[in-house]
Order: sequence, then C-alpha cells, then structure tokens
Amino acid sequence: MTSSPQLWLNLTCDSRRGQVAAVTRVLEDHEAYIKEFSVYDDPDEARFFLRAVFHSAASPEAIQAALGGDMGIFPSARIQAGRFSEPARVLIMVSRQDHCLRELISAWRREELNMDIVAVVSNHEDARAIVEVEGIPFHHLPITADTKPQQEAQVMRLIETTGAEFIVLARYMQVLSADLCQRLKGRVINIHHSFLPGFKGARPYHQAHERGVKLIGATAHFATTDLDEGPIIEQALERVDHADSPEQLRNAGRHIECLVLSRALRFVLERRVFTNGLRTVVLR
Repeated sequence: MTSSPQLWLNLTCDSRRGQVAAVTRVLEDHEAYIKEFSVYDDPDEARFFLRAVFHSAASPEAIQAALGGDMGIFPSARIQAGRFSEPARVLIMVSRQDHCLRELISAWRREELNMDIVAVVSNHEDARAIVEVEGIPFHHLPITADTKPQQEAQVMRLIETTGAEFIVLARYMQVLSADLCQRLKGRVINIHHSFLPGFKGARPYHQAHERGVKLIGATAHFATTDLDEGPIIEQALERVDHADSPEQLRNAGRHIECLVLSRALRFVLERRVFTNGLRTVVLR
C-alpha cells in the first residue's frame, strides 16, 4: 500500500460523536493505508479538527466528495485534501533584510520545505542577485504612500497568474492594506520580532539593549487587518544578558526569526495548521 501516492486530509467541523469512526471508514472504503492521524476537539468552541496522512490510489477529489457536500458524511465541514507529490506554490515578499529569504531558499534547496517558489517580490532591488542566481523570478515592485493601491494590485495579479497558494512576508517592511489582507485571509504568513516587553518603531534591538531585556524572540503568524495581531503559528525565545551589544542582540534575533519562519512555513506546508478564530490549531 505504501507504493501508492501519499495524500493528506484536513477536516474542520462542529463537534459531535462518531467523527473519527466516520473518517476512518471512508478511508478504509478507499483502501487507504493510514500513516498519520491526529485530532483535536476544542471544548470552548465545540469545534473538531482532524489531519490524516495516508497512501491511497484514490484521488483527493474522491475523498473530499465522500466526506463533504450534500451527499457526504460532513455536509457543512471544511474539507481539504491533496497529494504531497504536488508541492504548494509559494510567493515570497521581502524588503532589504534578506536573512529570512536566504534561509527559506536554503531550506527549499535542502528539500526541507515541500514547495515551489514561484516568485520573489520586493520593493527594493537588494535581493535580486541572490534570487535570480537560484533561477527564481524576481519582481521589483516599488511602493510609496501614493502608489500603494497600484503596487498591491500588481502583487495580486502576480499571485493570481503564478497560482500562489501561500504568501510569505520574509521581513517585508510594508503594511499590507486591509483589502489585501481580507482577500488573502489565511494565506499570508508573517514573521515579527517579539520582545518581552514589546518594542515598536525603529531600532528595536537598541531599545531592547537599553531596557536590559533577558529574552528575545520571534513570532510567525497569519497576517490580518489588525497589524501583528493575527493567529500565531509558531514562536521561539532565546536568553540574552547585559553583556550583549545591540548588534549581538540583532544577530540573535535574526537567527530566531529564520528558525521560527522556516518552522512555521513547514507546519503550513505539511498541512498541520488550522485557523480557529483568533488562534491556530497546529497538529504536530
């Protein structure tokens, strides 16, 4: 059975009895060999989340039809299924800081991220060389306050023409408009430096140094209309102390940003992440 294609299944619905039995019965009917099976039932929201990885000769469409729709077992459920042999199409956006972009390209080359990078978009030219040497299309789309609507329209057309499923803001230092966030809801992954306490504005690592912070970190989250308030996918922290200079804090912060963004994107590409209101469910 493991010689047949490897598929994934995500299902979200209201909580009720018999859900696991119903899904496994459908998979058995399609002669599936189940490799991974994870569930979470949210008692506060009465919502059920399921992720399955399995081998089957059946098509993802056949699995979805058996589970959802008017004739399915879960007519009102949100159901997605696909083949891991078909990598997700990802568009990356970046400004001048390229450390996260470099890490994503390296992880992609190491085959640690199951994706096709369909394009890199930047409002600056700085990253062109490192992108084009990899054979990835680079699009320089400058932006000002006056040209923001036109630039975002170009970005949206590029997303549509490339068929990008996910958009990664790899230190893209522009705030997406509310309209673009809404149109791309649940598809935009952002990385944000996070400190305890939080520092906003310019030179955050200098602010952290001045306040003598003992922990620095990073947060990967889905972008929403509320700036840096989207559902959190992954976070990490690293201990620092009084002897660290602002430059040392910045270097440590960059390392954590790369780690957290790459890990969050891997969770998304492995179809482990579900949005649940203001939170996420990550079935590891």
